[in-house]
Amino acid sequence: MIRTAHPADLDAIAALHTRARATYYRGRIPEEAYAGQAELRRTREGWTVAVARDAAEGGVLCAERDGELTGVAAYRTQDGVTTLTQLHVDPVHWRRGTGAALHAACLEAWRRAGIRRVRLEVYEHNLRAQAFYAAQGWAPDPADGPAGSHLVLWLEIAPAPPAPPAPSAPSAPSGE
Repeated sequence: MIRTAHPADLDAIAALHTRARATYYRGRIPEEAYAGQAELRRTREGWTVAVARDAAEGGVLCAERDGELTGVAAYRTQDGVTTLTQLHVDPVHWRRGTGAALHAACLEAWRRAGIRRVRLEVYEHNLRAQAFYAAQGWAPDPADGPAGSHLVLWLEIAPAPPAPPAPSAPSAPSGE
């Protein structure tokens, strides 16, 4: 199930975020930089701001299975640019469709809001995430170079296809 995040989710979101980040940061940057107490506080504060954000400014979506938080995604629109700021799946739930479901829910929200282009930054060493985003249609923009240790990707969003017309009621016999 995909749903909007609530303040009661903050501890679970921050813990999931930390577990997911550890998979691609471990061995590349000092553990204190992604799992130390100061970073954990900063992470929770960041999610607190994101969850409290007005819907016109962005959103936070949670994936939940059997009452357990299994993934989280956040996006923000600022200065006319929408950015997918976070998409994390708890590593114990990888390869179960959680990331694809979160991504699809974000796409639907963006379409409803009339957003046609979205940006994200992905850690250059996170090849797993890069493959996921490529499979979802994200691509680098030749005008954008790397943003420090991150690659910048963009997604062009096609409008939702029109709904098929409702079936018409059968006509009454003419009585001939």
